[in-house]
This record gives sequence, structure tokens and C-alpha cells, in this order.
Amino acid sequence: MGDLDVPVAGAAAARSKSHTQLAIQTIKKLILEGKLPAGSSHFESELATHLGMSRTPVREATLILEAQGLLEVRPRRGIKILPLSIVDMQEIYQILTELEGLSVQFAAQKDLPKKEYDAAEKAITSMDKALSNDDREAWATADETFHNELIKLGGNSRIAGIVDMFNDQVRRVRALTLYMRPSPVKSNKDHRKVLKAIRSGEADKARAIHTQHRVQAGAMLIDILEKHSLHQV
Repeated sequence: MGDLDVPVAGAAAARSKSHTQLAIQTIKKLILEGKLPAGSSHFESELATHLGMSRTPVREATLILEAQGLLEVRPRRGIKILPLSIVDMQEIYQILTELEGLSVQFAAQKDLPKKEYDAAEKAITSMDKALSNDDREAWATADETFHNELIKLGGNSRIAGIVDMFNDQVRRVRALTLYMRPSPVKSNKDHRKVLKAIRSGEADKARAIHTQHRVQAGAMLIDILEKHSLHQV
């Protein structure tokens, strides 16, 4: 009898973890899509009803999302969806600029097989197609894929883990500013240049191109946030 208790307990723990993960994904999606707007407050019971879940996985999910900087858990007052902070975004872009630049340099120093570049090439093609169709959402998806491929080409799992930790905040600001920014034609050109430099083994050039690209992109997004008062005061 005692032996049977272990798998039952294990199954219950797995279900609990699964529900928590689903709550994290759903709440995060609602925040990134603006359906839980920045500055809005919500009670745990309200979110649980909306998600069709018990309060326990919702409570666990909000604590994890608080650690990721998306919301604030306030005892007896529910949660508050955090506005975008200019300081936070500046710091995040500084980190991403350095880490992606380092990944680009690492990638260029390797003698990678041609097929390793296929996913990055495909992402650039998808970005070009998205722009020709004026499909900003498709462009943003392909752009994220390209940046993730640069990290993958660099081959440093620690860098990949740190970058992944900040990706939700980047998605959030990108979704908010996607139609406020100029058409990202130059961004596509920069991607093509950096990939060419990586493939030709020009490590310093590849890093310089990508660093400049990231610095300019970050400055533009910060400017939009400030101009349209979309940031935390």
C-alpha cells in the first residue's frame, strides 16, 4: 500500500506544476497582449475565475511573474500589472547588446557548417516577406527568431539562459511600440550584414555591426516610450 502512495503523490505534484505553468503562460500572454493593461490591479480570485482555475496555481504563477518583473504581488490588495520602466528597459537593452554581441563574436570565430545558418537565413527571408506585406506581427516573430538564432550560433548556454530571462520584457515593449516605429527596413539590412560578417569569420566586424544595431534599436524604443508616455513615471 505504501508503495502506491508515491506515484499518486507524484501525479498530484505533476498536475499542480502543470496548472501553474498554464497559469504563467496565460497571465503572461494577457499582459503582453495588453488585455491586462499596465497599471491595472486584479484580485487573485478574479484571475482564477477568468482562467477557470483554483487560486493555488494562480498564486504560484503570480509569484513567478513578479520575479520576472511583469507584476507586483501586494498582500491583501491583489496584484498590480507593472508599467514599463525606462530604467529597466535601458538596463535590459544594455545587457542584451553586450551578450548578443559576444554571441555574434563567438559564432564568427567558429567554422560552422553551412546548414547551421539555415534558420537565421530563413528568418531574414521571413522578415523581408513580412515587410512587403506590411505585416508587423509576422516581422516581429521572425525578428525574435533571428536574434535567438544568433545566441544559438554563439553556443554559450549561460548567455542563452540570461537572454531568455529578459525576452518577455522585450516582447512587451516591442508589442506596445510595433506600430509606432518606422518600418524596420534598416533592421533587415543590419541582420543581413551581421550574418554575412559571421559567415566570413570577421568576428570584430560582426560584433560591431550588431552592437550598433542594438544600441540604435534600443534608443528608438526608449524614445517612443517617452514620447507617448508609455513608461512608468
